[in-house]
Amino acid sequence: MHLKSLKIFCDVVSRRSFSRAADDNGISQSGASQVVHQLEQRLGVKLLDRSKRPFVLTQEGRTYYEGCRKIVQRYYELEDEVRSLHEEVAGRVVVASIYSVGLYQMNRYLQDFLARHPKANVRLEYLHPNQVYEAVENDEADLGLVSYPRTSRTLESLVWREEPMVLVSSPSHPLAAKSAVTLEALHGQSMVCFESGLSIRREIDRVLQQHHVEVQVAMEFDNIETIKRAIEINAGVSLLPEPTVLREVESGSLCKISLAGDQLLRPIGVIHRRGKELTGTARKFLESLEIDTAHYQSDQSTAETVPIGRDPARRAVAEMAKVKS
Repeated sequence: MHLKSLKIFCDVVSRRSFSRAADDNGISQSGASQVVHQLEQRLGVKLLDRSKRPFVLTQEGRTYYEGCRKIVQRYYELEDEVRSLHEEVAGRVVVASIYSVGLYQMNRYLQDFLARHPKANVRLEYLHPNQVYEAVENDEADLGLVSYPRTSRTLESLVWREEPMVLVSSPSHPLAAKSAVTLEALHGQSMVCFESGLSIRREIDRVLQQHHVEVQVAMEFDNIETIKRAIEINAGVSLLPEPTVLREVESGSLCKISLAGDQLLRPIGVIHRRGKELTGTARKFLESLEIDTAHYQSDQSTAETVPIGRDPARRAVAEMAKVKS
């Protein structure tokens, strides 16, 4: 069986989508579906249960996927190893990143890396934090970028950099006129918070409790973009990593206020599977991140602002505001 077919099948499963797998492999969606159908005909079994939405793997499909994934992975590792004999970075690396890192920093890192290594094949995916861990654990990604990285029995982590946290408000909020505030000044304030299951929310709650500060939770969201949209309509203030609000601060839609006397930092880390030897391309990409850490400030001023009517985060906040009122 052609290796390309095995890769397409693995991509369909890992991406949980025929269309995304088709895009990754430069074929049509019907072409990806046909490849899987041909594999099923060859094996005489159903690999995917298409009667469910989204599709699920059958028992035979799970077994076949695990085997194919190892074959495809080993093949690319072998290619990478051979190319590295000539010190040429031309292999493939999959990087899974949380949105707040991916949207603001990773595009520049990716462009710089590909400029230095034009033959490298880098796929960057933006996922929910839990999905980043799952992707690395399941060998669907070589590297993961997360906040508050944790080490486990199956994963190793290292801190990439630390981002200062600032208080963020709308320009019309009373605190916006201040250059700095203490954490105690947040007592009784309405806050737009991260969802309680996220590491950043647990850390913020811990610090506020340490300072005997109680706040009024106005809204909760699982991503920074939606939190910023809520702050813009003055639903409350929030504690956010400074690099993630530079664009809005420059445009004047948000204000950032320093924390006096306290330095809160959000650690950003890289995770990879324990015991798995990184390919030469993955190692080079990791090295490029470490080299650039000292000057990671992104060019927020050049980022385009999404019109309010087209921004799903703004629409979500607007709907939430209706409910709260």
